[in-house]
Amino acid sequence: MTFAGDPVQLEIVVPAYNEARRLPRGLSLLLHKLRDLPVSAAVVVVDNASTDETSAIARGFATSAPVRVLHCAERGKGAAVRMGLLATSAPYVGFCDADMATDLESLDDVLRLLVEGHSMVVGSRRHPESVVEEYGRPLRRMGAIIFNRLVRDLTGGAADTQCGFKFFSGPLVRAAVADLRTPGFAFDVELLMHCIRHGGQVTDLPVVWRDVPGTTFSVRRHTLRCARDLARIRANARRFDAPYAPPRPLLLSETQGAGPG
Repeated sequence: MTFAGDPVQLEIVVPAYNEARRLPRGLSLLLHKLRDLPVSAAVVVVDNASTDETSAIARGFATSAPVRVLHCAERGKGAAVRMGLLATSAPYVGFCDADMATDLESLDDVLRLLVEGHSMVVGSRRHPESVVEEYGRPLRRMGAIIFNRLVRDLTGGAADTQCGFKFFSGPLVRAAVADLRTPGFAFDVELLMHCIRHGGQVTDLPVVWRDVPGTTFSVRRHTLRCARDLARIRANARRFDAPYAPPRPLLLSETQGAGPG
């Protein structure tokens, strides 16, 4: 947590669209965890043109905690994350979903890996050491598996591109996100692609993940848009000649006290 005069070392972006129901619990959990970290940390909530009390709730937290609230008029999780990341200045930066579906105890490993020099720490529900509880409906689960297989060549071999728990070297991700043009749910693919273009390398992180009701993603409503976005991202990859970086699956037993090696 931050103290007066301390430079912020870790900033976490929380995109929020109509999250009045889930945001109070999510922010409370996140701020409680940040108080336990050995570095100063802050939160950037990006209200993604919500029509409920999301913004007011976030501003309420900002009166007594290191929370900034930004307003993103462009709809889409990608647009909100882009705005939030560009507003950061800390050496370590990341984003997580407002529902905190990923257990925040993983932040200890995230911070350790970033300090050791890992440039991209990506939460993966498909890591062999992950614990996943009630992972959505079968159709959504199958669709996610197919989607990730289709984009692994663009994303440095990341096994799970859509887990909303990703952390980066600050300078790397700010350079990468400046090129981000995908406002919707497929933005993770383009963001990872640009990070790799700028020299990043993926480290897959095992997580404990619980399905939290209330997601705004719908297979029926968003699949066609995601497919169009993915086609455009792949076309841009050819234009950028984006390199392929092999995955670096993280086994915690192999990284305790060790650098990126």
